[in-house]
Amino acid sequence: MAEKLASKQEVVVFQGKRIRHHTALSFEHVLDKLKSRMGKITLADVLDRSSNRADFEKRVKEHEGESGFMLFVEIDHGSWMKKFGINRREVRWIFGNPLIAITMLRHDYSAGLFVPVELLLAENDDGAGCNITYVLPSSLISPLRAAALALDAKVKALVSSVVMP
Repeated sequence: MAEKLASKQEVVVFQGKRIRHHTALSFEHVLDKLKSRMGKITLADVLDRSSNRADFEKRVKEHEGESGFMLFVEIDHGSWMKKFGINRREVRWIFGNPLIAITMLRHDYSAGLFVPVELLLAENDDGAGCNITYVLPSSLISPLRAAALALDAKVKALVSSVVMP
């Protein structure tokens, strides 16, 4: 006789905070500044070459940018939006640092829904300036307040450093 497995659904309501920075700086200038502060590697590259925790941590630190983050994925929305007559440059970045993420994931696996962090850089429709939008990590990862606030500070520092002339 087959054993019945119990299932239970839990609904947790929370409110995220979306932050948007507007700047008169050009899209290209802000994108270049972001790239200059960000390391770049895929997690697969780090994992494939790491045999243990110490090796993994060493490889991650070798690929951190000055911001403490590395870019994992870049999605160029602007490239496909042109097909619909929208001529706006727009990129979505997924970035983070596994050594920061583990400070939250070790306590609450659901923090994995919100790390790595996402950022959207969009050119203004009139071509004059751009904006950066992200969701404040601590507004999503509320049970892990201290670690999430530290992540907030790092993301805020990165964005502030690229939107100022």
